[in-house]
Amino acid sequence: MKPNPLLLSILFVAAAGLSVLLAQPKNNRASKEFMRDKLELSQRLLEGLATEDYGLIIAKGSRLSAMSQEASWRMFENPAYEQQSFTFRRHMDSLVKAAKDRNLDAATLAYVRVTMSCVDCHKLMRGKLVVSADDLRPATLATLSRLH
Repeated sequence: MKPNPLLLSILFVAAAGLSVLLAQPKNNRASKEFMRDKLELSQRLLEGLATEDYGLIIAKGSRLSAMSQEASWRMFENPAYEQQSFTFRRHMDSLVKAAKDRNLDAATLAYVRVTMSCVDCHKLMRGKLVVSADDLRPATLATLSRLH
């Protein structure tokens, strides 16, 4: 019997919503300070890109990547948040590598990707990330079935 695409879509959205609802924010005050630090580092990264200061880009990018491995980073405990963190780290590591290669264009593109991953994560944690057709591929559906 073929799976009903509409039913699978509904299950995916329900599982994503449940994942967000089950995510409990940790220490609110400390998390706000940590988020403020991340924002300040990302602003310094932009400064480094604008001034073509590779040392600044590498330093701030490396720090942000390292922060994403710290316990304070884990504000939610769920698979979707873990995936968002992994995506952020991957883009940040690409940014640092491009800066080490002195490739401003690649570093700038990686910065845009880092920024998009931040926005996507914040949307997800607010429960507003829209599911696309690409999210309904079999690997994603298999992951969702493990959440139940």
